Amino acid sequence: MKIIKPKDGEILDIELEESLLRKNKEIAEENKKIFNQYGIKAIDILGSIGSGKTTLICQVVKKLKKEYNIAVIAGDLTTKIDADLIRKNGAKVIQINTGKECHLDAQLVNEAIKNLPLKDINLLFIENVGNLICPAEFPLGAHYRIVVFSCTEGPYTVVKHPYIFKEADMVVINKIDLAKKMGVSLNKFKKDIKKIKPSVPVIGTIAKKGKGIEKIVKFLKNA
Repeated sequence: MKIIKPKDGEILDIELEESLLRKNKEIAEENKKIFNQYGIKAIDILGSIGSGKTTLICQVVKKLKKEYNIAVIAGDLTTKIDADLIRKNGAKVIQINTGKECHLDAQLVNEAIKNLPLKDINLLFIENVGNLICPAEFPLGAHYRIVVFSCTEGPYTVVKHPYIFKEADMVVINKIDLAKKMGVSLNKFKKDIKKIKPSVPVIGTIAKKGKGIEKIVKFLKNA
């Protein structure tokens, strides 16, 4: 089968210009400086729609809200459904609606943090728009990236989306109770991830039931 790939230096309509990526990186560094200035640990949560990002955040908020002052920047195309769920669990929430954009960018996050009581926060989660492709190229200024995907996404999720895993500081395989029904191998997932980034910790969870959340909490406390 013939595979079409862009030639070196070729710019396709769907490719982002280097200047845009460079500007985003500059603003991301500004965001990180702000987080550092206020002593805020910022975590970027990435994953597909339905992978369990929101449920995972809600579970972590419930575990840590007595020890940390937590805020969440929730990214979505048009709704505030996830933001409302997170708020009910005890975190301050700022909603970003991106419209047709398939990812958050550093400028949007910069605008969001202007509306947060930064002096009163020491842990911030940034829930990116549900997507395993676009967000990979757009750092937001967070100190750590956690990539969440679920067994329901099929056996080739990792090998089809390697770039987002390259930048991950933790990978969460969610809905592990459905692995057998979906015909996927958790060991194969872990091997695929380790081929891309050998050092990254991989955690299996059933976020809805709270299984595996303690390991994520431990990672966050020690990060």
